[in-house]
Amino acid sequence: MRKTFPLFQSKITAALFEADGPIERDGLAAARADLMRQAQAACALGSPFVRDVLAAAARQLPRAPLLALRLASWPGDRAAAALALRVNGALHALARSGEVPSLAALYAARSGDVDRAVADAFAAADAALAHAVQHPTQTNEVARSGAIMAGLMTAAARFDQPVELLELGASAGLNLNLAHYAYCLGGTCAGDPASTVCIAPRWTGPAPRRHALRIAGAAGVDLAPLDIADPEACERLVSYVWADRDDRMAQLLAAIRVARLHRPQVDRGDAADWLEHRLARPQQAGVTRAVLHSMLRQYCNAATRARIAAALAHAGARADAARPMLHLAYEWDEGRRQVELVLTTWPDGETRLIAHPDPYGDRVHWLG
Repeated sequence: MRKTFPLFQSKITAALFEADGPIERDGLAAARADLMRQAQAACALGSPFVRDVLAAAARQLPRAPLLALRLASWPGDRAAAALALRVNGALHALARSGEVPSLAALYAARSGDVDRAVADAFAAADAALAHAVQHPTQTNEVARSGAIMAGLMTAAARFDQPVELLELGASAGLNLNLAHYAYCLGGTCAGDPASTVCIAPRWTGPAPRRHALRIAGAAGVDLAPLDIADPEACERLVSYVWADRDDRMAQLLAAIRVARLHRPQVDRGDAADWLEHRLARPQQAGVTRAVLHSMLRQYCNAATRARIAAALAHAGARADAARPMLHLAYEWDEGRRQVELVLTTWPDGETRLIAHPDPYGDRVHWLG
């Protein structure tokens, strides 16, 4: 990991930062802007250390020409690819590995010469970091289950049936285990009170109505599901938790322990293919079918989004009082200004905005 190739890298650096090089200056400027934007967002969401790391990464990017090249020439939608979060996860993983002592020490203390540590990491592990950011983030954030549980209870109170959960973009499947977690949702207690995973977001708005949620079955799909029995997969999950969020780290580790007792079913595959196949299966009378996803839409292309919408509409048209269906979407709005929790129910086809959660589930403004 720590091999460097000074002559080769110096040529890349020269080409990258010259006006007439193969990468336009605006590509590099965009990469730095991505890092700075995410730095400020991290601080606003309670992670000043991550802000400092990403801001240093923006300043020190010339020391990692291969990584800079990868970021500056990224094809497609840069925001949807969450490039800054990929860099953050790659640096966190590198710090946890101990390969770069100054970076490991910085993360252990969460203070010190941030620019020096990040510069050391870029010089020592440029190729490894450039490779790491090719992979999309895998943030299986269990705190999102708080808003999702409130949405499911809202629908369950209406239909009063067991629920079959179908999750798109399930990652390691930790949110499929939502019935095994304890919740405090604006004063409403729900779930398993004995659970080691307690989800209590900062809640504004009315408390949701408590209703016992009975799970008839739960399955999910992901393009690259992570197996919680694999230590390397768990380490990857951990690396995407912001390094100064001990609460989120503890919650993730507790959810992994629960998942080892209650193994979630996550299939490998394309979300649209999988959903079309699952919704084509006969639905048992007296069971509500619930399709849910959180922070997935930005990673799907237009064709996949259209196929998912068509599959939902087609299955919803078949729903009736004995076989109702719901769709719960925890996603950015169209302008990526705020996150929305939107509930659609069939057979009536009604769609309602029921909450504004934050991207990681820390805060929920409930509309009901």
